[in-house]
Formats: sequence, structure tokens, C-alpha cells
Amino acid sequence: MDNQAITMLILNGKGAGHEALREAVHALREEGFPIEVRVTWEHGDAGRYLGEAIALGASTVVAGGGDGTINELASALAGVDSARRPVLGILPLGTANDFATSVGIPQEMGNALRLAIQGKAYPVDLAKVNDHHYFINMATGGFGTRITTETPAKLKSALGGVSYFVHGLLRMDQLKADSCELRGPGFHWQGDALVIGIGNGRQAGGGQRLCPYALIDDGQLEVSIVTAQELLPTLLNSLFGGDDDNPNIVRASLPWLEITAPHEMTFNLDGEPLSGTHFRMEILPDALRCRLPPDCPLIA
Repeated sequence: MDNQAITMLILNGKGAGHEALREAVHALREEGFPIEVRVTWEHGDAGRYLGEAIALGASTVVAGGGDGTINELASALAGVDSARRPVLGILPLGTANDFATSVGIPQEMGNALRLAIQGKAYPVDLAKVNDHHYFINMATGGFGTRITTETPAKLKSALGGVSYFVHGLLRMDQLKADSCELRGPGFHWQGDALVIGIGNGRQAGGGQRLCPYALIDDGQLEVSIVTAQELLPTLLNSLFGGDDDNPNIVRASLPWLEITAPHEMTFNLDGEPLSGTHFRMEILPDALRCRLPPDCPLIA
């Protein structure tokens, strides 16, 4: 690794005061690694800073935040020509850090930042939705999406990823399935879905392993549909990696799929809600390069 290659660290404003991160940045700068730091204030800042990073000749851009921050930067990277596209690094500074946890990013800031700058860059897939939206981790629909989008900020700050489950238990009286239809190559399902997970990664909503077999470099999306007759037991099994033979859980691996519904549905794309009655989701193989640990469980 050339110590003179610039790294731009793009931080979600909520994590800008992280003392351990400040110490890690200082230590690596002392070793000769030039690190530029930018802090986001509103949506769109990550894309603007990416443009600045490219103009500076940065070899790596690091998303410092949660799944939403990673999504915003990954989506911006998708629009950059491959010859000029920097490598993506990740620092887990969000509430749940589902993608970072799934791929094995260290929690300790010094190790995480070193990996983000010096780690091996692996080609990874990215999912595109309706031509203009992306997710690197997971799209979730149904009751789980309503929980993650409605969980109060104070509860998330206090309990982290567990807050989604706690809030979900408080909302069990409002469990309601979504009537919809899913189609893909050699796959068709139609009915009432309690939870839908479309995974490039494996978990969402603070540790819910909805797509336990997903890989981020296999050119496939893992589809998991919870179609419960006994709603609560099936939901709990699906969220905590329960019985793979459960007849109320439908799974498939597809390069693309289309979802239609007679009413408006909302899908959560790495924390960003998208509503509509029709969704086309497709995988973009090897769309980005991402610095990951050598024992990353999501690499084939």
C-alpha cells in the first residue's frame, strides 16, 4: 500500500465527535497516511464529497456511519466510471451497523480504520431498484420495514439495534401482511407477506438475519418471504435464524425480481424508504470494490 494515496473519510455528522476515531485518524496520519475528513449535514453531501475525493485523486473513500451512510456513498460510487472509481471503506458508527457486522468489520476504531485504508479490495455486488435507487445490504418490506422506519430516535440511541425488536414487540397488535406478487427467473409467488427480505447482505433492522445465506459477490439476491399463519412464532423464527424448513418462509436466489402490489408498499433500502406499487430489483455484479477482512463470511 502506497502511504501517499489519499483517503477521504466521509463521516455522518452524528459520529463526528467520536474520540476513538479522532485518535485513530491521528495515529494513521503519523504513520504517513494522508487522510482527508469531511462531515455530512444533509442528504446529498456524500455524493458531493465523493466528487471532491475524485478530484483530489483519492484511492479510497470511507463511509463513517450506519447503513444509510454506506448506502448513500455506495449509490454515489455506482455513478462513477470504473476507471476513476475509488475503493469503498467502512467504519461502523451507526445504530445497528447491519452491513458492517455481516461482513466482519472490526468494532474497534483503530482496526476498522486501518482495514478501511489498507485492507484488500474485493469486488462486491450492488442492487439497483427501479433504475434510480440502490442498496448494498438489504431491501426489506412489510411489518419489519414499518418497525425500522418508526422506531423512535431516543430508543435507538439508548438500545442500539435491540431497539427495533423492542419497538416491534410493542407494535405486535398492528401486525398486518401485505398482499403482493413476486416474479423472477423460474420463480413466482403471490399471497400475503408479513416480512419480505431481498438480501445482498444477510441482516437488517438491528441483527435480524432475514437472508442467512446471502453472499455479496455471487451475482444473486437472496429472497426471503415470511408468510405466516401463526404470525408471532414465525416472525420470531425468521428474525433469529429459526427453522429453515418452516413452511411459512419462502426462499429463492435470483439475479432479478419484480414485485407488484394492489396498494402502496414501502421498502427500506439500507435505511432509506421507497414507496410504490411496482419494484424491479436487480443485482449489478462486481459493481464496486470494498475493503473487507480476509475472513469475510459474505465472500464466496
